Amino acid sequence: MSIEKVRAYFTQLGIAGRIQEFDVSSATVELAAQALGVEGKRIAKTLSFLTGENCVLIVAAGDAKIDNAKYKAQFHCKAKMLPHDAVPEYIGHAVGGVCPFAVREGVSVYLDQSLKRFETVFPACGSSNSAIELTIPELERYSGYEAWVDVCKDWA
Repeated sequence: MSIEKVRAYFTQLGIAGRIQEFDVSSATVELAAQALGVEGKRIAKTLSFLTGENCVLIVAAGDAKIDNAKYKAQFHCKAKMLPHDAVPEYIGHAVGGVCPFAVREGVSVYLDQSLKRFETVFPACGSSNSAIELTIPELERYSGYEAWVDVCKDWA
């Protein structure tokens, strides 16, 4: 189970106790916001894209949408999301629990500028009923991100 991989990863970092698990689904921005009692824009959603042979994860604010032109300028290819059934194979987490932690080798993580307006955000932890509150510096550190990118719209 993916949450166990994330829990093991966070145990090594001394923050596994901060994982929150819910009796309800947190698989979408709206459901996660309800479970946490926060605004949806503070949910750090993780989107999975195929870039040729490789996979990238874009972590963005809950109210941000991918801007196809910005994405293409950044990654030099069309924004093509992974098919739902391929996500666990490529990423290591199922849809609804995709997060930038404890992902498969070769997956690159990028953080979108839409997150920088918050002190803390809430990414999932590998399951469709989990989250963790992280500061932006913590998200940078624990996600092993490659770079900050500007590939989203509709949030400013």
